[in-house]
Order: sequence, then structure tokens, then C-alpha cells
Amino acid sequence: MSDTPDVVVVGGGPAGLLLAGDLATAGVSCTLVEQRAGRSPLTRAFAVHARTLEMFDARDIAERVIDTGQRVSALSLFGSIEVDLSELPTRFPFVLVTPQYNVEDVLAGRARAAGATLRTGVTATGLDQDRDGVTVRTDQGDLRAKYAVGADGVRSTVRDALGLPFPGEAVVESVMLADVRLTTPPDDVLVANATDDGFAFVAPFGDGWYRVIAWDRKLQRPDDDPVDLAEISAVAAKVLGTDYGLHDARWLSRFHSDERLVPRYREGRVFLAGDAAHVHSPAGGQGMNTALQDSANLSWKLAAQLHGWAPSGLLDSYDTERRAVGASVVQGSGTLLRMALTGSAPLRTVRNVAGAVAASIGPVQRKAGEFVSGLAIGYTRSRGDHPLAGRRVPDVSIVTEGGTKTRLYEALRAGRFVLLTGQDHHGLVDPWAGRVDLVTTVDRSHGLTLVRPDGYVAWATDKRPMVRRDAELRAALIAWCGQPSR
Repeated sequence: MSDTPDVVVVGGGPAGLLLAGDLATAGVSCTLVEQRAGRSPLTRAFAVHARTLEMFDARDIAERVIDTGQRVSALSLFGSIEVDLSELPTRFPFVLVTPQYNVEDVLAGRARAAGATLRTGVTATGLDQDRDGVTVRTDQGDLRAKYAVGADGVRSTVRDALGLPFPGEAVVESVMLADVRLTTPPDDVLVANATDDGFAFVAPFGDGWYRVIAWDRKLQRPDDDPVDLAEISAVAAKVLGTDYGLHDARWLSRFHSDERLVPRYREGRVFLAGDAAHVHSPAGGQGMNTALQDSANLSWKLAAQLHGWAPSGLLDSYDTERRAVGASVVQGSGTLLRMALTGSAPLRTVRNVAGAVAASIGPVQRKAGEFVSGLAIGYTRSRGDHPLAGRRVPDVSIVTEGGTKTRLYEALRAGRFVLLTGQDHHGLVDPWAGRVDLVTTVDRSHGLTLVRPDGYVAWATDKRPMVRRDAELRAALIAWCGQPSR
């Protein structure tokens, strides 16, 4: 392999595929290498949350992903507490249940259509970097690029090549997985419960196969111990009241779940994303979603750097922003898991009563839903910034400079900043043409909001200034979008 792309992405899971598609769409040459030679029918991730669907909407692939799965409008925690998602402030008030490989199929199709080079059956073996670029070594030759991204999972070759530690610990051991047929499928799309005996979970693949996860509180075995279908059946029956007649297993495995976080997401010209940077418990279904949002944060920043207009420090902000989110998700999902699997009957009673009371309080219910769905995730703002800075921007109706009525997330499909204004300011962002689009909100009382390509607020003001002379606005555009081209 002798090509020299701008970016080499190592790892063809959701994080790597989204990143490759984003970069190619932005006109950045990108080569992705993945050691798997073909589509794997195995998956650990099933949940696509609302914030991820919004991110897909900004790439015009949300409906394609939704068509692969089933919508669930409420989540059950600890078998007795329900979190309602149907009132979330989003176009996607549900969690989509679909196997990870369906998401990968859509992302791979998008990446190829945009011009990314996807090379499967290629194993990365190491890398070196210098002042001018990165050399990624593979079993089929070297790749030279200006930047590299390791999205190659928990056993990341890229992370190891950088010499970065991956501190943490196992939080639950001897978790059993099985892909099976069911004689009597459950009525609900998702089934989960935790009791004195352990934990069990059932989710559909959508093609007649089901994933069953089971954990026996009283029997912990090493990961390399073989798994018997009867063992999983027994745990499911005790925890769920039935094993749904599971049979014909096509895959059985045993694993342990870790909590780990890399000390930094950037090392020179190399970045880490997804499980290469953070792993955590499966509670809340955060893994794939967090990984995808890592890539959504990084892609536009890399593109800005490679196109030559990135402000100073923009690439460093990837580590600052996403590592804080990674730490929060590790902590939050770990708390959920420990609460679900607590071995103390009195503590479970307190948990269930307190959780039921909290879930009955409207604001608490909304906060729980926004946390699980990813809508509550934001980035730290600086002193003196508007309260909206760093927060997710909800979809709103807008009118483009050309007079077209549309939605904000449709406008974000161009991959550029969007300046929202309640007034008509034609030509305002012309000095940043190709980086910023100007749109008018239907709400004419709106001030000014500069929206990042990843759908978060870069800068905002409630004022309705004489914007062509407004120094604060110009400073914000320079700080986020670089020096004007004219």
C-alpha cells in the first residue's frame, strides 16, 4: 500500500466509519484499515440513543438507520423503575434497538459514497510519528499520512504503539452471551431484570435471532471457561421468570466488563476514539453512542486543520472536551451497573423505592431521560460565556439566505458552522464563506447563535446588535472559524 492520504483511521467499527465518512465528505483524503475481512454477525451494542440519531440526522442517514431497528419509548432500570423517553425534546424521543452491524453497514456505505478508502483484512501492527506526519505500519505495507486516528477498540494497537496506559479495573466478571432462537419471544422489544440470583437481558437482532446476556451472582468463572446454553437458560429463567424457550445457539461467550480511561486522547499527530480511549459497563447502552460522538467531535476539527483555517488550539479541544465526557460516562454507567447488581437485599429495596419516587417526579424523570439519551451531554464553557455555550442545539425551523425553509439539522449536513439569527443579515458571514452558513430562525426574537458543525453552541448572545459592526460577533467568528478569507 503506497498511497498517502491526509488521515489514516485504524479500526472499522462505528467510530472509525463515521470519522472516515465525515472526513471524505469534507474533502479530506482518508484511508481506513480494518483487520476483519468481512461483515461480522456478532455484536455487543444494540442501542442507538436520541443524541446519536440527531447526529445521524445531520448526516442525512437517520432514517436509514431507523429503518433497521425497533423503537423503544421507555427504558426499565433495575426491573422496577421506568424511564420515559417519549417526551424528550428531540425529533427522536426513543431509543432505537438495532444491532451494531446494521449501523456499521449504513456508515460504511456513506463513507464509500463520499470517497473514503476502506481496506478490510488489513491489520495495523504499529506506528511512528514525526514533525511532518505519521507512518502506520500494517501487515500489507506502510501508510503515510498527516494524522492518524486509533479507533481500534479496547485492545488498541495504536494506543499501545503510543505507549499510553489504560488504567482501570473489571467491574463485573463472568458475563455470559448467547445468540439464540426463542420458542416464545417476549412481548417487549427489550427485556431486562436484576434479582438476588443475577441479571438477564434479551434483545432482538430483527431477523429471528436474539441476544441473551446473563450473569449468575453466585457462580463466577474465568473468561476462558466454556459456556453451556443450559447455564444461560437457568439464569434467565430465575431472573426473568422464563427462558423464552431459547435454543439453537449460534454463538456463546463469556467476558468481563472493564472501566478504563486513557490519560489523554491526543498524542502529537495521533488521536484515539471510542473503545481505544474509554471502556465502561454496558449499563445504559452508552458504548457505541459515546464512540460515535467522539468521532463527530473530532472530524470537523481535523478537516479545519487540514484545510488550513483551524484556530489555535482547536485540535487540542478534542481531548479537553471528549475526555471529560468519557470520564462522566464511565462514572455514570458504572453507577448504574453497581446499583443494578448490588448483592444486598435491603439496598435493593431502598434503591427501588427511592428510584420509583424519583421517577414519579417530572423534572427528575426528564433529567434521567436526557442523561441516558445523550441529550444532556455538553462541553464546559469559559467564564463570561453565554449560558448556552457548549450545550447541544435542538432542531429548529429556519430559512436559508436563499429563502428555503428547512430545519437546522438539515443545514448542518453541509458540515459547516451555522449562524442562527432572528433578523435578516444577508451577506454577514461572506468573509467566512465555505466555513459558516447564515440562516434566519422562524422565531424573529432570536438573538445570535453560532452553532458548531457537531451541533453544539460555540457562541451566543441575546442581544440584537448592529451585527455588521459588532466586535464581539467578529471576535467569536475568528475564535471558532479562523481569520476571514477576505
